[in-house]
Amino acid sequence: MSERENFKSLIPADKTIPELTLKAVLVGAFLAIVLGAANAYLGLYAGMTVSAIIPGAVMALALLRPLKGTILEVNLATMGASAGECVAAGVIFTIPALILLNVWTEISYLETTLIALFGGLLGVLWMVPLRRALVVKTDLPFPEGIAVAAVLTTIVGGETAIKRKDSEISGKWLAIGAIIAGLYKFGELSLNIFRGTIEHISNFGKYKMGESMNAGWIYGGITTSPALLGVGWIIGSRIASYVFVGGLLGWIIIAPILTLANGLPLPAPEFEDLGLQLGGFYTIWAEQVRFIGVGAMLVGGLWAIWAIRMNLVGSVKEAIIGIKGGHVEAKKRTDQDLNYKLVFIFIILMIIPVFLLYLWLSNMFGVSLIMAVITILFAFIASALAGYLTGLVGSSNMPISGVTVAVLLIVSLTMLGFGVTGVGGMAIVIFISAVIAVGGSISGDLLQSMACGQMLGATPKKLQISMTIGVIAISGVIGIVIGLLHKAFTIGSTKLVAPQAGLMAGVVKGVLGGDMLWPFVLAGVVLGLVLILINLPILPVAIGVYLPFTLSVPIFVGGVIRLFMDRRFRKKFGSAEEEEISDWELAIKQTDIKPKEKAIRTGLLFTAGLVAGEALTGVIIAILVVMGINLAIYDSAPWLPGLVVWIYIAVLLAYIPIREIIHSNRG
Repeated sequence: MSERENFKSLIPADKTIPELTLKAVLVGAFLAIVLGAANAYLGLYAGMTVSAIIPGAVMALALLRPLKGTILEVNLATMGASAGECVAAGVIFTIPALILLNVWTEISYLETTLIALFGGLLGVLWMVPLRRALVVKTDLPFPEGIAVAAVLTTIVGGETAIKRKDSEISGKWLAIGAIIAGLYKFGELSLNIFRGTIEHISNFGKYKMGESMNAGWIYGGITTSPALLGVGWIIGSRIASYVFVGGLLGWIIIAPILTLANGLPLPAPEFEDLGLQLGGFYTIWAEQVRFIGVGAMLVGGLWAIWAIRMNLVGSVKEAIIGIKGGHVEAKKRTDQDLNYKLVFIFIILMIIPVFLLYLWLSNMFGVSLIMAVITILFAFIASALAGYLTGLVGSSNMPISGVTVAVLLIVSLTMLGFGVTGVGGMAIVIFISAVIAVGGSISGDLLQSMACGQMLGATPKKLQISMTIGVIAISGVIGIVIGLLHKAFTIGSTKLVAPQAGLMAGVVKGVLGGDMLWPFVLAGVVLGLVLILINLPILPVAIGVYLPFTLSVPIFVGGVIRLFMDRRFRKKFGSAEEEEISDWELAIKQTDIKPKEKAIRTGLLFTAGLVAGEALTGVIIAILVVMGINLAIYDSAPWLPGLVVWIYIAVLLAYIPIREIIHSNRG
């Protein structure tokens, strides 16, 4: 039995406080629309989305505090907010590809709404058995879940039925972390007083490769993100190191070899602003190396599903017992999901509306029926893969676009097998992949919220209901939002580049047009198989290959700082002086805190502040961009000031937890 099945949550299972209330549901639905719309623009404009779990939690807290909301009401409203961001991400990474492929000239509201709704509901339904399989029965860290639990238990205080004055934990480090990260991000993205990404490419001579003489190039870089520093600290040195190894493999080994073999290409349009050499290097990564990560991710995802197969089989058995009318053991409140019997019945019934949608869009009866069944199964695979990745490295670093590319490849090959090609075939592939992508995206922030709920003592069934309401709320407006953005800025223009949708369009065109670079995908598959054989985790390495290298570096630095701190504590306290306590327990612990626990909890609060401050500032900056407010001080910002401040933040992250030990000794 997993330790988490007996986890002692903040609100005990035998205690009931307000949770699924009208005010919490309405706040969740409202935040689903607000954060979903903000992320729709941000994703189309900059190719990134802001994880909604922390901004959603802080905004829900602000809205419910005057209404005397409980900590579980705040968590439930956060679940609704997360649903909005997840559905928006799945839609904007796929649907705009129809514009780029010239299938649509305008965003069709009804089709977009149905795709978002069906995909979102499929994601919610598959999330029910996945909650136990991934949150309860594994040791995945769920870094943002830990951060939100630490934020809420520190800020809410007495509303948890634990009086603030009895708590031994101060919220000052949470506030300090949030202020530091918020000011840093605002200075970088809004005031433009320094660059947040520092990278350089150097020539190390010319070499003869075959008949041609090509220059050798070596690359290095870092994104000075306080939030990624915090995520690396939370997930620990082991996972952070594997992500970094993937980055080294893709960017420092494979990409330079490809430049030696084939020369440096001209930059793709989206990388032209990086310059000739750096833009060309990024083009090699985007068009070749990244697909190695996709291939490894596909193998890693299937392997991860195989690893949790017994947990999933247990869920299916429980559903079958329920369908047959057998006795299902009553569960404690904090382990009650939506009825498994009804969930699996609804999953099967979802084949009908999905089939009718595909039939309407394609006018192909047999293909639509087969693809509807495949959609249900692939939605599960995408949800499980996305959920596992999220639990591993956090929502902010979970490459849902990579999961979607993997799905696109399989769906495209399936349609190719049916002989469905041309523009019509590309449209059908995008429609199918969009439903699956939305379903998979649900597993991102929502599993973090489920993990947070597990720590706080939430009722899973009530969270799943809130999730469903959030999906319905954002599905009704996401088509309008994207349609308005397209009319205002035009998808595919420099004002609305939609980079992920461009990637999806390129993959579909490549497979159905016969131009797909399969050797790189197959190389990723082989890499995944080799990692299995030598018993190393595949997914963090695959993420490192797939993501820009500059993101892997701060995650690794955060992990190294955590390693340094843990070794310092082991040296001082030894391994037997006190029982080890998990980050999950420390995130909610309020009283009877030992010196070592207090130091680690202080670090957790500071890192939670870093993640929260950067995420909230990202939402504020997105609003400023939408409003057309430009506060930039420099046209071309220097990089040195940002690096110096970031190093100072890293030193703080190392010093603040150890400082607690020094103070406890003096006391």
